[in-house]
Amino acid sequence: MSTAPQQSASTEKTKKIASALLRYRVLAYATGIWLLVLTVEVVAKYIFGVENLPTWIAVVHGWVYLVYLILTVDLAIKVRWPALITIGTLLAGTVPFLSFFVEHWQTTQVKRDFGV
Repeated sequence: MSTAPQQSASTEKTKKIASALLRYRVLAYATGIWLLVLTVEVVAKYIFGVENLPTWIAVVHGWVYLVYLILTVDLAIKVRWPALITIGTLLAGTVPFLSFFVEHWQTTQVKRDFGV
């Protein structure tokens, strides 16, 4: 028997995981940055009483977060994360600074487990 088809399938799976991981990482950082910008806006508006702040920041964060959710689920399916890990990773985009830590932790784990 030849192992070439098995190696090819394994290489293809690794490429798909590496691609999904890269997309996840980019969106985790983008989501984290936009969440910090939104947090600054909310603090400026409600604590310091700053008027005339841009209203589009929340909209941008919302759209970026939506894409983050989709790409995180894509990665979770490819690496077969348990439901609680997936949900925790999805919610990381809602707590300032948390997405950066969770991204690092998940990236380290995926690279270790799948050799990407």
